[in-house]
Amino acid sequence: TPDSILDFISRIGVSKSNSLVDIRLLESCIREELDEKATRRICVPRPVKVVIDNYPEDKTEYFSLPNNPKNPEAGTREVPFTKELYIDADDFAEVPPPKFFRMKPEGEVRLMGAYIVKCNEIIKNEDGSVKEIHCTADLETRNGNPIDGRKIKGTIHWLSAAYCEEATLMLYDNLFTIENTGDIPEDKTYNDYLNPNSLIKIEHCKVEPSLIEAKAGDKFQFVRDGYYCKDSKYENTFNRVVGLKDSFPKK
Repeated sequence: TPDSILDFISRIGVSKSNSLVDIRLLESCIREELDEKATRRICVPRPVKVVIDNYPEDKTEYFSLPNNPKNPEAGTREVPFTKELYIDADDFAEVPPPKFFRMKPEGEVRLMGAYIVKCNEIIKNEDGSVKEIHCTADLETRNGNPIDGRKIKGTIHWLSAAYCEEATLMLYDNLFTIENTGDIPEDKTYNDYLNPNSLIKIEHCKVEPSLIEAKAGDKFQFVRDGYYCKDSKYENTFNRVVGLKDSFPKK
């Protein structure tokens, strides 16, 4: 964005000698601006179906989620909740590692802004992959804590299977595996240092329906993921601007 580039320039200053600036500083400038300005939306890059067994088949209710927690004037939106949902594959582990506070067998987790659910059964495809996860919801925890006072550490995002659209994500990363291309030896070329993961394309992601109506260049924070903008050439495609994680010291 223009403002983040100007912020970056003001931080690095001007020097008469050649110098190298860590790209993380530029990413930090972008992240700080979009944290304040970007609209929040839900995207499930690698969807896994979740069925809430004790939830009525024909019921739809709505939960209010903030458009931007940093800007109360941005208001809220209503996100539909139904019996069948999608969560991201990274938020489930059949054999969880230590301190895994997302969805796991016999474990409880909060669906962001909605109910606490417990994973009861895993149904698999013939190839061993997870087909769907069956859960029960504590229906007394709508936007609230359990009555018995038990603590739920994990929160994951979700989308209704009946109220979502498909989109493609383009995950851009550094083009080269070497920090300074000026350091490439004489017997090597740029091709020897190309990053094979400089672009990862993820198709069939699930997104909130409103994202399909976004205009080219519109920017969003996909919650718990990163900042994205709508592509100008390809339909229903979003390009990652920068991830959420920031490893650069704050100003």
